Order: sequence, then C-alpha cells, then structure tokens
Amino acid sequence: MSTSMDSVTIDLARAWMRAAAESMDEHAEELTRLDAAIGDGDHGSNMRRGFSAVAGKLADTDFPSVGSVLTLSGRTLISTVGGASGPLYGTVLRSAGKRLTGSTASPGELLDALRDGMEAVRGLGGAQVRDKTMVDALAPALAAYSAALEDGADLGAAVGAAARAAGEGAQATVPMTARKGRASYLGERSRGHQDPGAASTALLFAALASVVGAPDVR
Repeated sequence: MSTSMDSVTIDLARAWMRAAAESMDEHAEELTRLDAAIGDGDHGSNMRRGFSAVAGKLADTDFPSVGSVLTLSGRTLISTVGGASGPLYGTVLRSAGKRLTGSTASPGELLDALRDGMEAVRGLGGAQVRDKTMVDALAPALAAYSAALEDGADLGAAVGAAARAAGEGAQATVPMTARKGRASYLGERSRGHQDPGAASTALLFAALASVVGAPDVR
C-alpha cells in the first residue's frame, strides 16, 4: 500500500490483522524458542492459533468501523488463546478498538487508541517499562509514533518509526531481569534472553508497517 495513505480504513485494519496472522505463523517457532528459555514454551503456538482464528473471523464478518475490526480480533484472541497471551493481546486490541468508532481513523486517532490499549494492558498486569514484557516494545513504539507525527510524518513514516522502535525495544529486553510474568520466577536467570511477548509485539507493529507501505522497517 502507498505511503501517501493518510488515514486508517476498515480495509486497512482488516489487512493489518491478516498480516499479523501470517507473521505469527511464520515466526511461531522463533517465539516458541524464546518462550522455552524463560516461560512455558507455548507463546509461538498460542499466537499462531489465536491470530489464525482472528483471520478466520475477518473473512466472515462485515465491519461498521475501524474499531470493530480490532475489538472482534481482541475478543477472538481472548476466547482462543490460553495463558497470559490471549488476555494481554486481546485487551490491547479491544481497548484500542473502543475509541475508533468511525469508518476511518486519522494517524493521531490511531495513536490515542493504541495508547488506550497500552494503559489497559498495564492495568491488567501492572507491567512498566524495563519489567521485561510486551510493554518494553509497546511503549517505545508509541513514543516513536508520536514523535514522528509531531515532526509532520505521514501514516506510513510514523508507523515505520513505531515498528523500528518496537523491534529495538524487544532486543533491549535481552539483558533485563524479568519482574513480571512467569519469567520473573527465574530472577537473574532471565537475563540474556529476549522476552517473547516483546518479540511478538514487534511483529504486530511490523505487520502494520507492511500494510501501510512503511519504508525501511527491517
């Protein structure tokens, strides 16, 4: 899609979730490997199963708004994925979707919606930056997105900045000691491993970047 795109449409939101499903399937083994080191070893299979179910729902549903795509995706993840992943990702998408009630959303409206999602997931698990969780990819992604918009970037450039920051944030979890989730039980032994939730969050932003045609994401 063109980088001149200046709004998020229902079709774009649908394409984002489909691209996320493809990416979670492609990277399932990598996510499982990351999770096996500090968690239950099921993050890859959970994300693949959940987003595959999302893609199936998208194919059979007509949507009245951008947000309805995200809220259905979130509900599907919660009902399909066991463990922490379903509630966490489902909460992000459902909370973001509640704000986006129109058939299109501006780049700024998407930012506000995703901020709602981040605050909701923080409220659910209490995670903050440097706790070695998905927030360590989500927070820098939204900060980069906001800064890009303030500098006059269009949707593609802003999402590209967010995707790059999410990837960097995920990599930055490697030396951290986990303070939330199952990995926190390992204490110092969690250091030296990338957080799988941060990694899958980076994949989610990379999927969005791919459908808006963001340049030079990877």
